[in-house]
Amino acid sequence: MTHQTGQNLGAQELLELYLITTEDLERIRAFGDLARPRMQDSVGRWYGWLETQPEFEQFFSDPEVLERVQGLQEGYWEAFFSGQVDEGYVEGRYRVGEAHARIGLPLNTYFAGMNGFQEIFADLVLAAELPTNEQSAMTRSLAKLLHLDTAIVVDTYNQIVEDTLTAQSKSLLEMSTPVTQIWEGILLLPIVGLIDSHRARDIMNATLAEIAETQAQIFILDISGVGVVDTAVANNLIKITSATRLMGCETTISGVSPSIAQTIVDLGIDVGSIKTTATMKDALSDAFRRSGMEITGKQRVR
Repeated sequence: MTHQTGQNLGAQELLELYLITTEDLERIRAFGDLARPRMQDSVGRWYGWLETQPEFEQFFSDPEVLERVQGLQEGYWEAFFSGQVDEGYVEGRYRVGEAHARIGLPLNTYFAGMNGFQEIFADLVLAAELPTNEQSAMTRSLAKLLHLDTAIVVDTYNQIVEDTLTAQSKSLLEMSTPVTQIWEGILLLPIVGLIDSHRARDIMNATLAEIAETQAQIFILDISGVGVVDTAVANNLIKITSATRLMGCETTISGVSPSIAQTIVDLGIDVGSIKTTATMKDALSDAFRRSGMEITGKQRVR
């Protein structure tokens, strides 16, 4: 599995980044010999803390889930104490980050949990009654690897969340750009919300695809639901109208309110030859007229 994380670093690069040396890994292995006999008590102490947290009921109250998580945690620390930071080790930490993101475990809870284990490990180092210089060196080595682990988990967590938000945003954009053929040769798209460059590109792609499929000659882009029109938004609208014109389809931008018109004037934006109307009704009437149709007194097109 290839992970596209913020830094996307391999094991050796991560070791160098966090200044973890061969001596550090040797100390961690030595600490593992000290910690394993007491690990059950240490984990019990940690879960005693976890039960006091509000997230416990949400994520760990099910006995089966708790038992499974405890088993996974034993494997996690066994890998940690092995002092073998290779690609497999990094991959395992990526999976931890993915799991936390998938279930929605807050990062502050993860940080607090790792801090809790760092305190437990510090107590175990003190209990070993090592010489002071060895205690300090072992504590620093443990902290380095804990920081590396945390960085991988957080980086992956953030990437998963970002990917999820992007996918959701894309779905919303697809739902919010329904280019509809309201009459033969006439397309309509009402826009609600903000128009950033990404959304403008999606609107353009959807519109051009629909023009190609329907061979429409008129496209009405209604912006009455757009909250803010600034230079960037105006430029995006100009790009959309230019692209449709290249395909033989003329665009009318409807829903230009007095405040939007004033903003465009104040900003000095050159809208060029863009056709605009105050309301969608005006745009529809013009579109029908240009298509050789008329609306009778009973609002019937013929």
